[in-house]
Amino acid sequence: MSDSSPSAQNRLPRYRSGDRRVDQQIAELVELSAGGEHNDLLFEMIVSAIRLNRENNDRGDLKLINAALKELRYSMGVFAPYRHARKLSIFGSARTPRDHPNYAAAVQLGAAIAERDWMVITGAGPGIMAAGVEGAGSEDSFGVGITLPFEEKAAPTIADDPKLINFKYFFTRKLTFMKESHGYALLPGGFGTLDESFELLTLLQTGKTYPAPVVLLDAPGGDYWQGWYDFVTQQLLSDGLISADDMSFVKLTDSVDVAVDEICNFYRNYHSMRFVGRRLVLRVEHEPSDELLASLNEDFSDIIAAGQYERIEITPSELDDDDEPELHRIAFEFNRRHYARLRELINVLNAAVS
Repeated sequence: MSDSSPSAQNRLPRYRSGDRRVDQQIAELVELSAGGEHNDLLFEMIVSAIRLNRENNDRGDLKLINAALKELRYSMGVFAPYRHARKLSIFGSARTPRDHPNYAAAVQLGAAIAERDWMVITGAGPGIMAAGVEGAGSEDSFGVGITLPFEEKAAPTIADDPKLINFKYFFTRKLTFMKESHGYALLPGGFGTLDESFELLTLLQTGKTYPAPVVLLDAPGGDYWQGWYDFVTQQLLSDGLISADDMSFVKLTDSVDVAVDEICNFYRNYHSMRFVGRRLVLRVEHEPSDELLASLNEDFSDIIAAGQYERIEITPSELDDDDEPELHRIAFEFNRRHYARLRELINVLNAAVS
């Protein structure tokens, strides 16, 4: 017999269907099917599906949500065994021919980053995408494709690999790129590449994705990204539509070696970050010195909402989640606005170690 007492109801998440009997049955289903530590979230996901059907009984909308959830579930399952591997997303034109210098640069990039024990993620198609996988090899590659009637099929190197995912929607595909990547390299491309570049920078600028290295890579002697940079600085920066600090999100180069160093050195000391309460916790490989903390408090006081930069032990929330317990930590109350300055602070953390 189910427990429908008031005390049992109070143990359910606050986000509910509005029907006590339905809520109790959802709770029983969750317990029966999962019985894990994330039952509260699974409960709310089922409640959302029920409320969506009740509040918006449009079959087209329900099909969209259903397909998107299925795509995300599948993609997360593909990436799950490789969660601890660093991954570089490589963007660029699907129309780049094999004999183009940009194709050669992408092959060299894929090979060089794989030698540093990184994996690559590409859009799985031809051109720059095929080149990145060719360089890294299928064993160290993921294909995150999109189903389009006018594009070629997946590149042969990744076509039969279990790490190939084909998406119906661009938004679920983009979410996967951002969620799974630790760095980004963009080579010349068309509308899609420019869309990815500006969306990525918007997410970094607003803090909607974690800080990460972004390299704009040309073949030797190429000027595609210099033209992009000139447009951004002349049209956006000069009119105050972005700040000068925002340009610190990107590194322009026509050297694969420089690109790989920029990507890998981002994690030379800095490891990851997490908000705990009102404070931002930066996890680093090396214990921060008193001199480093003093420098941060002097040079980056503009992004502190209150207090100062402090060396701390692992927080209870991180300990409960077994979230990188072996790392050192710096905490401060970040103003949650100046993410470009936070990117510059990470550069200082990395420069502090040899």
